[in-house]
Amino acid sequence: MQAAIPFPNIGPEIFSIDIGPFAFALRWYALAYIVGLLAGWRIMVRLMKRPALWGTRGAPMRPTQPEELLTWVILGVVLGGRLGFVVFYQPGYYLANPLEIPMIWQGGMAFHGGALGVVLAVLGYCWRNGLPAMRVGDAIAVATPPGLLLGRLANFVNGELWGRPTDMPWGVIFPGERAQFCPGFTAPCARHPSQLYEAGLEGLVLGAVMVWMVWRRGALRVPGQMIGVFLAGYGAARTFVEGFRQADAQFTTPDNPWGHVIRFGAGPDAWGLTMGQVLSLPMLVAGLAIILVARRRHAAEDG
Repeated sequence: MQAAIPFPNIGPEIFSIDIGPFAFALRWYALAYIVGLLAGWRIMVRLMKRPALWGTRGAPMRPTQPEELLTWVILGVVLGGRLGFVVFYQPGYYLANPLEIPMIWQGGMAFHGGALGVVLAVLGYCWRNGLPAMRVGDAIAVATPPGLLLGRLANFVNGELWGRPTDMPWGVIFPGERAQFCPGFTAPCARHPSQLYEAGLEGLVLGAVMVWMVWRRGALRVPGQMIGVFLAGYGAARTFVEGFRQADAQFTTPDNPWGHVIRFGAGPDAWGLTMGQVLSLPMLVAGLAIILVARRRHAAEDG
């Protein structure tokens, strides 16, 4: 019998309240967003209170300004994340059902869309307030991994975005008929807990590296460097974990259950990239380029 870990008996709702015609429920996913944004805000405040971390130019914002920026970031995350899901993952469905686009409570948010929304929000805020966008972006990059960690843990608790079938002893049997149907495996089958892989790499590992670079290596003194580190780190982590993650249903077919959207070659030797890799590899390349340009520019200014 295949060794596997049963899915923990945790529901997607923390609690719910029903009073007459009114109903309210707090979900783990919503709590992850709330706590992640608040944690990011507090990290930015702490960074702004430590001008020595930024070199001779000092911090790019007053300690009170991250709270103002938080509103812009929330709008960027929600609007960008939702529109990114609509455009990247299910454009055909939402073209046929446009009234469902605002229904974010039904699920459906894309990290890459949310990231783009945050970029636009930060650029707008910095332009309006005359702030250096690159240096403010560095602070946001450092403050982002806690939210990624909590978001991926919430994905796991919700039993969503699970991985591909595996016979490894740490495989998890996720709830739901679709999660337990695995071609070539006996049902119910175990799957990689890819949400936890992403939580560890995108949240813990990337966050620890960035904290070390800021507090031990003075990385914030090089404008743009931490933006590059975040983009490259997330792009590399997501590209790697996509090898263990089950593709979204809209990209799978009976003869291609793993959902490769770009195929190279033909027949059994064909290989491809998932949508997550298509969106993450450019982040990796862009991040490395930003690091290189930032360090060269900093060296030229010091010289």
